[in-house]
Amino acid sequence: MADLRNYQSRAQTGEMIDQGLRAYMLKVYNLMALGLAITGVAAYLGFNFAVQDGQLTQFGELLFRSQLRWVVILAPLAVVFFLSFRIHRMSVSAAQTTFWIYAALVGLSLSSVFLVYTGESVVQTFFVTAASFGALSLYGYTTKRDLSAMGSFLIMGLFGLIIASIVNIFLGSSALQFAISVIGVLIFAGLTAYDTQRIKELYYEADDVAVAGRKAIMGALTLYLDFINLFMFLLQFMGNRK
Repeated sequence: MADLRNYQSRAQTGEMIDQGLRAYMLKVYNLMALGLAITGVAAYLGFNFAVQDGQLTQFGELLFRSQLRWVVILAPLAVVFFLSFRIHRMSVSAAQTTFWIYAALVGLSLSSVFLVYTGESVVQTFFVTAASFGALSLYGYTTKRDLSAMGSFLIMGLFGLIIASIVNIFLGSSALQFAISVIGVLIFAGLTAYDTQRIKELYYEADDVAVAGRKAIMGALTLYLDFINLFMFLLQFMGNRK
């Protein structure tokens, strides 16, 4: 009888952990999805304010051709570093608000893709990215295989990709750019699965509300970055240029 009670207790505990994990991961995905929605709206509105009747408006001149464009490009980087280093000292609401601000700034900086690519190809690439991301993240969530070794390899590859991208700014090689795009897709496809598994493993049922909230925000930010980078690399060789 005692063994039966112990078994039932362990089963109930395991069920509570599973429910807590599902709620935690659902919050991560919801935050990421809302961040992507904010980015999409900001990119669309930014482009529509910047371009009217096929011509750049005064706002467009400031956004795409003046020195302000560097502020728009670098501001998201500054915000993401601020959030990453300060989140443990921030309230959950402040961290979440910072994430929304970051997502809006990324959207504003990405509004230029509508100048380069057709709207149809941007939408098509988005849905391809969403389907790929969903499958890869599901694999990372459900697989029993430890992906940490693959993650270390992918992170080293990411540093190499960054260096190659910087070098190609000066070389301007289309062949190298194509190779960077293909490798970038592979790296962020792998990182999507790896990061999902890592976020899942960070869940701890004894965390208080604040700690769990911060973990969810950082998890959402990580997956958001994977999605955005996967989208941009796919767009470079799938998108139809104007």
